[in-house]
Amino acid sequence: MLKALKAWTKRSEDKASGKDKSSSKNQSQQQKTKKTGQQESGGSRKPRGNNSKSGNKPHGQANAKSNKRSHNKAKPRDQHEQKHARTSNKSDWSIDQFVVPVEEGKVRFHDFELHSDLMRGICESGFNYCTPIQASAIPIALQHKDITGKAQTGTGKTAAFLISVIQNLLNNPYQGERFASEPRVLALAPTRELALQIEKDARELTRYTDLTVACVVGGMDYDKQRQVLRNSVVDILIGTPGRLIDFMFKEDVYLDQVEILILDEADRMLDMGFIPDVRKIVRQTPHKEDRQTLLFSATYNDDIIRLTEQWTMDPVRIEIEPEQVTSDRVDQRVYLLEASQRYGQLKKIIDGDDVGLVIVFLNRRDQTRRLYEKLKADNVKVAILSGDVPQNKRLKTLENFKKGSIKVLVATDVAGRGIHVDDITHVVNYTLPEDPEDYVHRIGRTGRAGRTGHAISFASEDDAFVIPEIEAYVGDKLKMEYIEN
Repeated sequence: MLKALKAWTKRSEDKASGKDKSSSKNQSQQQKTKKTGQQESGGSRKPRGNNSKSGNKPHGQANAKSNKRSHNKAKPRDQHEQKHARTSNKSDWSIDQFVVPVEEGKVRFHDFELHSDLMRGICESGFNYCTPIQASAIPIALQHKDITGKAQTGTGKTAAFLISVIQNLLNNPYQGERFASEPRVLALAPTRELALQIEKDARELTRYTDLTVACVVGGMDYDKQRQVLRNSVVDILIGTPGRLIDFMFKEDVYLDQVEILILDEADRMLDMGFIPDVRKIVRQTPHKEDRQTLLFSATYNDDIIRLTEQWTMDPVRIEIEPEQVTSDRVDQRVYLLEASQRYGQLKKIIDGDDVGLVIVFLNRRDQTRRLYEKLKADNVKVAILSGDVPQNKRLKTLENFKKGSIKVLVATDVAGRGIHVDDITHVVNYTLPEDPEDYVHRIGRTGRAGRTGHAISFASEDDAFVIPEIEAYVGDKLKMEYIEN
């Protein structure tokens, strides 16, 4: 009898334990998430291109749909209602209204047979012919192939990856029930400014489609972003690593349905120390065999190559070198002077009659801080932009700089690359960069939108040795001026 009682008790405990496991949605979801994220898993998956219900959709939907997540899996409003809301403003429009003549050596967006709603967005965004990166990347991305692209800022790479992913989403509507918090496309950017710019471009291109766009970045309303994730079906999610990690670990967003992963300016994410966070994010997406990955970087070194090997599957490598490394609209000069003369020359430049907005670049954060304090003490309208400045303050600083309430911006290379302000008349290299590519990025902040710009570099005995490297890289001799002590 004692044996029977023990056996009955054990069966009851086992049954209760099994019941608890089956009812624990959070536990089952954690197991599912872990399985989804293990890039090294040896589990078999359907080959790319054969895992959609329609037979031609290569990514994302190979994963079995999980049970409805518990606390934040509320379904959004009826999708027919969403479609009506997005399309109610559509007027009659035909591709015939978007006239772009055929020109030898130029590629038109018409040549890709894109969806008419996307073409209307392209038309109203003012695009006519493809830039080199767009002409190269779009047809490859439309074949669902992975891409590693080397392209500088301003080459049109954002539109290249957005147009291709929007077309792929329109061609492959989701089969089955959609849930909130599950994006189909994830785009990661190193800074809030870049993420917001990608969001702006994505909204413009999708304005006549039924696709939804969301952006999660630090320094902005957390609860508002959280509600968007919880209550909306999001097709394209753009974010910075830190804020996305926060939402991910609080189970406000799930990445196991991501079909396309975009990593923009991967070299900057590396420089800013974001790669550990990016790894955590990538591990929550489907295996690289079951998603498309588009990785872009302004530079291509051993570290970037290692990342592409980890995160991409047989990628097509695209390298677009600018036709001219530096613009003819930028007058480049080097002031040869003593180190003690730098500040005095900078003040002369700032106080000049024809000087508008000025960016001053330095190599280190401590250098930017000291120069900022010195200019501030001399009543210059100055602000600082470096990696240790909080993101909410960065955005406010850039807004004030654009408005002209700040005249001088003191910046490091990492922080300065994301600055896109048309009214910058002067860039001053207070210290010369060690990498010639950084020189090009710096002076590219001026001479924008058809304007003339001025790039002045200070060189002393301690850093003049980099000038020949810069000249070799830009393919031209820099004008030298000796400043008398």
